[in-house]
Amino acid sequence: MKRQLVLENGTYFVGEGFGSNEDIIGEVVFTTGMTGYQETLSDPSYCGQIVTFTYPLIGNYGMNRDDFESINPSINGIIVKEACPYPSNFRSEISIDEFLKAKNIPGICGIDTRRLTKMIRMYGTLKGAICSIEEDSQKIAESLKNTELPRDQVRKVSTKKPYPSPGRGNRVVLVDFGMKHGILRELNKRNCDVVVVPYNTTAEEILLLKPDGVMLSNGPGDPKDVPCAIEMIQKIIGKVPIFGICLGHQLFALANGAETEKMKFGHRGSNHPVKELSTNKVSITSQNHSYTVKKESLALTELDVTHVALNDGTVEGLKHKHFPAFTVQYHPEASPGPEDANPLFDQFISMMNENKKKAGEEECQNV
Repeated sequence: MKRQLVLENGTYFVGEGFGSNEDIIGEVVFTTGMTGYQETLSDPSYCGQIVTFTYPLIGNYGMNRDDFESINPSINGIIVKEACPYPSNFRSEISIDEFLKAKNIPGICGIDTRRLTKMIRMYGTLKGAICSIEEDSQKIAESLKNTELPRDQVRKVSTKKPYPSPGRGNRVVLVDFGMKHGILRELNKRNCDVVVVPYNTTAEEILLLKPDGVMLSNGPGDPKDVPCAIEMIQKIIGKVPIFGICLGHQLFALANGAETEKMKFGHRGSNHPVKELSTNKVSITSQNHSYTVKKESLALTELDVTHVALNDGTVEGLKHKHFPAFTVQYHPEASPGPEDANPLFDQFISMMNENKKKAGEEECQNV
């Protein structure tokens, strides 16, 4: 079935529809990973977006039960050059077309994704629509210009109720702003006793759980749209060790007086080089974000920059000057992508252990 992708600047692409035949709108972005499309499709950070895969063939190894990053994908749609109809892999259980149909997610293939990606790089992210070829593309483009996209993505993807993921080690409260399952897997692998809580959980409710540490997860959208989380972070800084990832990193920066801004086209993919300033070590990282911390806004805060992106110099990591708290803009759990940054979870464990040891020593001195 012929379908079209229409952009708010009036450009349109004609291709073949696959997956659902629903008409949808969203923010059109691109990701540069060569593999990992299943994890990308199920990453809650893509809530409300239409994702362009720059690698030309998608779906060639199918879909399996083990590589999902959420149970119900929140991505609006996907754009590919070629969608493989007959995957070949021993783990494959279903094709990408069958999966998208089952989850009511529309896709379009057979368009020039290289041209589209260059356009996004030139103009920045654009609002777009995947719709029937019968629709008037110019009318849709005009409508898109006047359309305000939803700003409640975190509310949509966060868990509605707290739930445990038990272990015998450190108690970690994981605040779910759109958590990838990979984060939970890494904490469970280290035997953490995890309690996952909704995005709007208060500082008082978190501290009542007696955590050894608090993890601020990834998530979609503008961090300024989650003021309740900024207030919560301000109240727990210095009381418990903190580790933030992606949106959690941005929220932590805002809570400490820094500023964030929207990037022209963001970082998405599994091949972004990041340098750790203290060692000059470079890691290849998985990333997915539209916003960044403004470097100049950190001058009057109690935060130090720990990591920078080599491609554009943007802030990729922060730590507090006085309290046990650090954050990164990228994804140390990977999924998809390289696991160069995975030891950051061990750093978090060490930070919690050291904080407990220090608290124990201070208690003994006060007896």
